Amino acid sequence: MKFLGNVLATIIGIFIFFMLFFFGILIIGAIFGGESEGISVKNNSVIELNLEDIKNDYAGKFKDPWVTIFSDGKNIGLTDIISAIEEAKTDDDIKGISILNDESQLGMAQSKALRDALQDFKKSGKFVMAYANSYSQKEYYLNSVAKPIYLNPVGEMDFKGLSAEILFFKDFQEKSGVKMEVIRHGKYKSAVEPFLENKMSDANREQTSALLNSIWNSVVTEISKSRNVPVVKLNEIANGLLARTPQMAKTKGLVDIVAYEDVYHDAIKNILKVEKDEDYNKVSILDYAKKVAATSKNTDANDKIAIIYAQGEIRSGEGDVDVIGEGSMRRSLQEARKDKNIKAIVLRINSPGGSALTSDLIWREVELTKKVKPVVVSMGNYAASGGYYIACNANKIFAENNTITGSIGVFGILPNFSQLTKKIGINVEQVKTHENAARYSPFVPLDEKLKAVTLEEIEHIYKTFVMHVAQGRKMTFAQVDAIAQGRVWAGSEAVKIGLVDKIGGLNDAIQEAATLAKTKTYSTQNYPEYEKDINDLLANLPFGKSKESFIKEEIGEENYKIIEEVKRLQSQKGVQAIMPFEINIK
Repeated sequence: MKFLGNVLATIIGIFIFFMLFFFGILIIGAIFGGESEGISVKNNSVIELNLEDIKNDYAGKFKDPWVTIFSDGKNIGLTDIISAIEEAKTDDDIKGISILNDESQLGMAQSKALRDALQDFKKSGKFVMAYANSYSQKEYYLNSVAKPIYLNPVGEMDFKGLSAEILFFKDFQEKSGVKMEVIRHGKYKSAVEPFLENKMSDANREQTSALLNSIWNSVVTEISKSRNVPVVKLNEIANGLLARTPQMAKTKGLVDIVAYEDVYHDAIKNILKVEKDEDYNKVSILDYAKKVAATSKNTDANDKIAIIYAQGEIRSGEGDVDVIGEGSMRRSLQEARKDKNIKAIVLRINSPGGSALTSDLIWREVELTKKVKPVVVSMGNYAASGGYYIACNANKIFAENNTITGSIGVFGILPNFSQLTKKIGINVEQVKTHENAARYSPFVPLDEKLKAVTLEEIEHIYKTFVMHVAQGRKMTFAQVDAIAQGRVWAGSEAVKIGLVDKIGGLNDAIQEAATLAKTKTYSTQNYPEYEKDINDLLANLPFGKSKESFIKEEIGEENYKIIEEVKRLQSQKGVQAIMPFEINIK
């Protein structure tokens, strides 16, 4: 037995040695190979714009350099893409941009920011062309900035207007015995309707319709300018599905050329004066963005504007590129506040909200920072509920026309299985030392005293939220309360009611911050810098694919989103300042 034990120990030792050797080769290759492998851009090149790997504005920085090296997201965010497009305007090697079968994960406000960058790029005299086998509505909005626009002869065009879908669970709860106990502010109705009703109330239908129409109007207005098709005509096309085939889309002026992809590439070759039997020089937008990011920009500016990215749901803990955590956010605000070279701060928010407590902690940090230097907010796709909570006390707030914001309200949802356990023959007994010792159990009917205590907490947080907004926006409590109650607003409407100061993107917010700080020459510095440990490093190694990745591959993206939503609901603790159901705009 001792002999076999020694043999086994030797085998394990050899295995560990080779694993460590393999790790070492990978790490050395990542460090030195990455540095030596420069990205070169050839003369007469075209940028290919494919954004399928881009989801967030900010790809993130990490305190541990190993995590950065093996990061899955390639450390490129939408802001890096936009910076690269700005750089390409004056790059003599770049002759144009090709949007080829682009399928992005970007939201509407992000698409607007990218579209603006492409529109500005065209002012340099360089071309922006687009080709797709089919255009989704969101992708067409982005691609409509191009000239010409190509569409595959057997492709399709999705141009039908916007819709929102909300599921209602009242009957399901009664049939299954799984009930969601809702505790809310008295007038906070639409946010929790799915758990209380079987259909949408008139008030909720009205606000959802107003939101969709506001977003749609901003979309068709820009398409109209680019395509020289009147808005009235675009609405007729959408209403009658008059551009559903390639030829119909061309007849209605939404696309220019119906042809196969090889014809599209031949057209680019003709512009570049490249022979048809030769390839033209291409560079992917990701590679070009990496090159631009790696190129040191000579600047004599000592002044800096800090850009702090808050993206994802708001939760406790450190957070990461997909979650707004109190740890990384408060640390970033404190560091920027104490850095004498940083003259102002832009808080870029892309969030539907989340934990009310964490939102308040971040709000407090913004309040302390504002006393030292200006804080300007730039809203992305969402800055709703808790997302608006952390924005409301900034010196200035910018949003896009199609940003979803507001949703000022709080609620609590307690899952209760007491009816289910009764149905299947499970009895629950409790033993306690004091009357309220048990607090809450999902297997016992909700106690009225507990409900009253929780409602008291909800009311307190709601009043605190409204008071913060009133102070930050220089409004009365009654004025904020009248536009609160959980209602969501598009950015264009939020300006009219005082929740937002100006319509504009991230660059507009940066310029405003510089103006408030009275600085004309400055550079920008991105935050947060996330703290990750060795487990995160191992998970991001090439062979360290996460269990989530395996599940996603097996069951598909859509089914995985359902699992993620269940996990998200399970992770919510305490009172929430969040949009409790997703408005799925199609």
